[in-house]
Amino acid sequence: MASIPHSHPHPNYHPPSYQNPGNFDIFRPLRKLVDGIQVKNYHLAHLICRVIPCCCPFERDINLFGRTFHIPSICQINPLYNEVVGLRFRSLSYLVDECGEDVTQYIC
Repeated sequence: MASIPHSHPHPNYHPPSYQNPGNFDIFRPLRKLVDGIQVKNYHLAHLICRVIPCCCPFERDINLFGRTFHIPSICQINPLYNEVVGLRFRSLSYLVDECGEDVTQYIC
């Protein structure tokens, strides 16, 4: 799909990894490390898909004395959440595109 060139600026658009140059991010090296992992191995892709869950394992409903209490997902609090989910997605994509496997066992 070709992009349509235009000359007007988009002042509120920032790329997904946008940060102000003055901000210090202690997790930047870890984020770059996780984003830099290339999935080119069948066994590694399966391991990543087994280890990283498809949904937050902490979110659940608890019934206590006839009342239902909902514990919300806390995985988004993880500072590397987006990078880990991206790694899992790259692993799933590798298994489907390169290996031709059915990955329904890894999808919730």
